Amino acid sequence: MKPVVALVGRPNVGKSTLFNRFAGERLAIVDDIPGTTRDRLLGQAEWNGRTFNIVDTGGIDPTHGGKTPLSIGSVDFIDDIRRQAQVAIQEADAILFVNDGLSGVTEPDLEVAKILRRSQKKLPDGTFYPPIFVVVNKCEARERRDEVSEFYELGLGDPIAISAIHGTSTGDLLDLLVASFPPEEVEEEDDSIKIAIVGKPNAGKSTLLNKLAGKERVIVSPIAGTTRDSIDTKLEFEGFQLTLIDTAGIRKRGSVNRGVEQYSVLRAFKSIERSDVALLMIDAVEGITSQDAHIAGYILDEWKSCVVLVNKWDAIEKNNETMDEYTARIRRDLNFMDYVPILFISCKTGQRVDQVLPMALQVQEERLARLTTSMINKIIHSAQDAHPHPSHAGRPMKMFYGTQVRSDPPTFLIYVNEPSLMHFSYMRYLENQIRLEHPFLGTPIRLITKGRRED
Repeated sequence: MKPVVALVGRPNVGKSTLFNRFAGERLAIVDDIPGTTRDRLLGQAEWNGRTFNIVDTGGIDPTHGGKTPLSIGSVDFIDDIRRQAQVAIQEADAILFVNDGLSGVTEPDLEVAKILRRSQKKLPDGTFYPPIFVVVNKCEARERRDEVSEFYELGLGDPIAISAIHGTSTGDLLDLLVASFPPEEVEEEDDSIKIAIVGKPNAGKSTLLNKLAGKERVIVSPIAGTTRDSIDTKLEFEGFQLTLIDTAGIRKRGSVNRGVEQYSVLRAFKSIERSDVALLMIDAVEGITSQDAHIAGYILDEWKSCVVLVNKWDAIEKNNETMDEYTARIRRDLNFMDYVPILFISCKTGQRVDQVLPMALQVQEERLARLTTSMINKIIHSAQDAHPHPSHAGRPMKMFYGTQVRSDPPTFLIYVNEPSLMHFSYMRYLENQIRLEHPFLGTPIRLITKGRRED
C-alpha cells in the first residue's frame, strides 16, 4: 500500500499550491479566498522512487467553530473543513503542517498544533507516529527564510522554509518526507484473487456481496452510506480462492460532508488500489452518472481490470431494445473503457448474479494473458503497413519490433526510432489492433515506446 501524506493547516496558507506541485498537475482549486478547498482531494506523487498518496484538505480554523464567517460563502463549511482535515489525519502516514511565513505564528496555528499533537501516538522506541513536518510556506524572500525560528513555538520540531509557488526547497522537504516512510512492506503471500465492489452509495454493493458469499456478511440498508469500512470476505469458487472487498459508496467530492464518510471514501480508494478486478456497480434506476464515470476513471488510473454491473434491472420497464440502448449509453459515457463487459443484474431477485463471479474470473484470466513476441510483431507491422504513422515535420515514425514485458496488467514495449513522434491516437490504434488478436476482456493495456537506433 502506498503511504498517505496529509496536508493540513489553517485556511489560505498554500496547501493546495503545494499539493499541485507535488502531484505535478493543477488538481486542486487555488484561490486567495480562505476556505476555497472544501473537500479532501486525493492525488499521487512520486519522489526518489517512492510513490505515495497525498491528501489536500480544507483548512482547520479552531477559532471560528462554524459561528463566525471565515469569509463570504464559506461560513457553512467551517465545521466540515475541520472534520475533513481531522479525517485525513486519522488515515495519514505523515502530516505536512503548512503555515504562512508572512503572517508568522498565529493563535489558530497554535490551536492546530494542539490538534496535531493529540493525533500522534508514541511508539515503543520513543518516536511519534505519524511524523509531523512543520512547513513554513511563502518564504520566497531570504529574510523570511532566516526568520522561521519563531515556528519552534509550535512544539513540533524543526520548521522547514519553502515556497510552494516557486518550488524553493520543496525538493529538500520531499527528501525528508520520503525518508520518514517505513520500508516498503513485503506483503504476506496471498494468492487469492481480490475483487473490489465499488460504486456510488446505495447501488447495492453490500447486497451483492451477501448474495455472492451466501450469507449475511455485511449490513444491508436502503440508507445510503451504511457501509463505512472496506470489508474483506474470503471464499472459494470453482477451485479459486477469492477475496471480496465491499467498500463504502464513493460520492462526488461536493457531497462528501461528514467525517466518518470521508474516512470511508479514502478507504474505498485504497481498496481499488489493492484489488485485481473492480466490479463497478451502476444503479439502473438512476442511470449512469458523471460520478460513475469518475469512479471508472479512478479504476483505470490504477490499471485495474473492471466489470460493469447494472443493478436493479428488475425495476426497469423493458422492451426488446432496452438493454441495447442502455449498453450504448454506457459505452458512450465510458468510452475510455470500451473493453469492459457489462452485466445487467438484480441483487434483489438474484437475476444473473450467478454470472458475476465467472465473469470476474474470466477478466482476471485475461489480465494474466501473454502474447508471443512473434504475434506482437505481426500485429504492429501489419498495423504499420495498413496505416503508417503520419510524419512530423518531415520525420517519419518507424516501429521496429515489440514484446510483452509483463502481465497484470498486460504491458507492451515497442521499439521505435523516436518515441516523441508517437501520437496518442496512434497508440490507441495499436491497442485496438492488439485487441483484435486478443481481446483482453475487461483489462487495460499499457503501451510503452522506447527509442532504438536504426542500424
